[in-house]
Amino acid sequence: MAVSIEDIKKLRKMTGAGMMDCKNALAETDGDIQGAIEIIRKKGQAVAAKREDRDAAEGCVLAETKPGFGAIVALKCETDFVAKNESFRALTKTILDAAVAASAKSLDEVKGLKVDGRTIEELITDEIGKTGEKMELGAYEWLEAPTVAAYEHLGNKLATIIGLSKEGIDPYVGKEVAMQVAAMNPVAATREQVPAAFIEEEKNVAIEKTKAEQVQKAAEAALRKAGLNPNHFDSEDHIASNITKGWLTEEDANRGRAIMQEAAEKKAANMPQQMIDNIVNGRINKYYKENVLVEQEYHRDAKITVGQYLDQTEKGMTVVDFKRVNLNQD
Repeated sequence: MAVSIEDIKKLRKMTGAGMMDCKNALAETDGDIQGAIEIIRKKGQAVAAKREDRDAAEGCVLAETKPGFGAIVALKCETDFVAKNESFRALTKTILDAAVAASAKSLDEVKGLKVDGRTIEELITDEIGKTGEKMELGAYEWLEAPTVAAYEHLGNKLATIIGLSKEGIDPYVGKEVAMQVAAMNPVAATREQVPAAFIEEEKNVAIEKTKAEQVQKAAEAALRKAGLNPNHFDSEDHIASNITKGWLTEEDANRGRAIMQEAAEKKAANMPQQMIDNIVNGRINKYYKENVLVEQEYHRDAKITVGQYLDQTEKGMTVVDFKRVNLNQD
């Protein structure tokens, strides 16, 4: 039977599939709309299976909040062209709306949610059939707090949510802190949230770095005292090069090596523990200042920290938690 343009338009509106796909599906089912829908959905399943081994590196990241709850969804695809497609963005928003409405607390829970009788996974498969690209839920993050705020960066590749410890806070304040998270990529909201094992590893690195620096300073001071230029002895390759250029004699090179070794051994054996501890503590405090959200410089006023900004806004207020999803490399 002949397929009417009205039925094609109707099917396209219902499924989002292309005009020719709708026409062919209706022709195959003799105009049966429900049968044509099933054909289009099966096509999506077939395309999904065929594209399973492809890399979905692009996508759309959106964030949304409701009182006391916020979430971020990243729907991934293969190309930026599809990522910017309105239908793809609308699907991402549909998934996020469903997740927030259900206060979903895991990616698996989101995948099992239903919209108009169909699961999220089925909706994604339908979209795959329209575009011919692999798609997948790349990330889902959520948090609960007295006040929750969100920020979506231009281009929808990066989004953040933050939770504040007090209710009824001006949305501008929450968005400011969420923007700080997007820009500065902190590792934790407070010192207490930084894993102890991570700080222990940082301390070990700082101790070894401090010892190496102190030994190097002692060796350089000994070379200068002997009338030798420390810059000529910063590596064995450099020493050899300087000999070739005539800037060092073999005798001076050997003397310099001996001086450095003696100075290094003496310094390593007599390094004050208190000095090491003070330097290491300084390095760790610097790490906190750069990587802990409430201790970072506030992005609009470097004279205060994020924690001070929040305390000035509402006495005693701090950040409970934050989440950040970025499809691009930081």
